[in-house]
Amino acid sequence: MTTRLSVSARTDTGRVRDRNEDAFLAADLASGAVDVASGGRHVEVGPHGVLLAVSDGVGGHKAGEVASSMTLESVLRGLFARTSPPDADAQLVEATEKASTEVYEAGRRPSLADMEATLTAVLVDGDKAHIAEVGDSRAYVVRSGAIHRLTQDQSLAQIVAGAGAMSADELAKSPLRNVLAQAMGQKTNLSVEVSVLALRQRDCLVLCSDGLTNKVGDDEIAAAILSSPSLDDATRKLVDLANARGGEDNVTVLLAGVSGDVPE
Repeated sequence: MTTRLSVSARTDTGRVRDRNEDAFLAADLASGAVDVASGGRHVEVGPHGVLLAVSDGVGGHKAGEVASSMTLESVLRGLFARTSPPDADAQLVEATEKASTEVYEAGRRPSLADMEATLTAVLVDGDKAHIAEVGDSRAYVVRSGAIHRLTQDQSLAQIVAGAGAMSADELAKSPLRNVLAQAMGQKTNLSVEVSVLALRQRDCLVLCSDGLTNKVGDDEIAAAILSSPSLDDATRKLVDLANARGGEDNVTVLLAGVSGDVPE
């Protein structure tokens, strides 16, 4: 079975901040990182798989851009030339935990003190997508004209809402929705949330930082993708929309369209 991905990504500093603490990565785990920011690329999923990831340096902390870049580089090292399933989830969790430890250890230096980051990573292995989540960057799939969220924000507001003490409307407006329950680089042990998605023809995987989701609703994300002639146009449209609505945060969008021999 052959799975192919058409991948495009875009990151932007936004309208307010003076530096970009977001980072993204697309990599063939046999040959290394793939440039998907300059017009997009077609990637065939080989026996070692493909890694897609977005990381967002936690706002208000020192060296957020270092934390996000280090997170992605470390996860890539941990998965590079990996073996095949059945242990894909365990490998993804192990790579994520090691990356968090690396960020924490680096953050003990005064110049990088307390740096942290989010991570949303998707390991595409054959016709399966294994998704790891730490923080509040998100993953979605757009399928058959509808969008489905694949991750749950790890924020204090989400914990309160999950306990039934906050409505969906209150959650959307709560200042606690930007207070993370955990992040890459925290001293405490991580609880990496992992899920698996069986891929289908014409799926579109969406990875993004909260600079997008704080400004653009889920259905609007789907509409922008479905109405665009290409993934490059869709990433541009989504970044522009977040900026048009204030652009107070960095914004990053990575899209991956699925084709090949995967089921309909």
